Amino acid sequence: MTHEMLEMVEFAENPEPRCACVLLLDTSSSMDGEKIHALNQGVEAFKDALLEDSLASRRVEVAIISFNSKVELIQDFVTVDKFDPPTLIAQGRTEMGAAILEALRLIKLRKETYKRHGTLYYRPWVLLITDGEPTDSIDQAAKDVHKAEDDKEVVFFAVAVEGADMEKLKKIAPNHRPPKRLKELAFQELFVWLSKSMQVISRSAPDEQITLPPTDGWSVI
Repeated sequence: MTHEMLEMVEFAENPEPRCACVLLLDTSSSMDGEKIHALNQGVEAFKDALLEDSLASRRVEVAIISFNSKVELIQDFVTVDKFDPPTLIAQGRTEMGAAILEALRLIKLRKETYKRHGTLYYRPWVLLITDGEPTDSIDQAAKDVHKAEDDKEVVFFAVAVEGADMEKLKKIAPNHRPPKRLKELAFQELFVWLSKSMQVISRSAPDEQITLPPTDGWSVI
């Protein structure tokens, strides 16, 4: 069966509106040890929490892009009921700028797919998690994130794990949604919050104004 036919079957079997969420995850060497272990557990918790909501599990689509010395699409968009969390390994540098550009490109392609199949969709999310300083330029990435936010094309969240360059993250993140600092290794709390946010969104109408759950369970800002 061709890719186009598989897409047709996918959207015919599940015609629900889609909420796309890209997890943009730092897997550079500084994340090695407890951090990467806690991050893997957090992604598992994200899936488990969403699976408890039958509607969200059919509407929320997850993709994972990891970045270290290279940018890699670990998981292309799938609904949560088909999502199999990978085991992430930490190594290499922090090619953050390229990773952000790839996330925005991936979202653009997914929107084109939704439109091609007449599928309604919510504004996609990008959740960036990093503990380091970018080893490549972030200038174009920051410019594109701000434009995408201004044009209401994407919702961009930046989360700083201990050791992250907050000044660089402030340049990337939209002014109305500055980066948050993660409490110690509260990845599971972060991903449970993300799951609850996705559930709230998936039960709303596309473009409806909603109130997200508070972040105080995982954030120190």
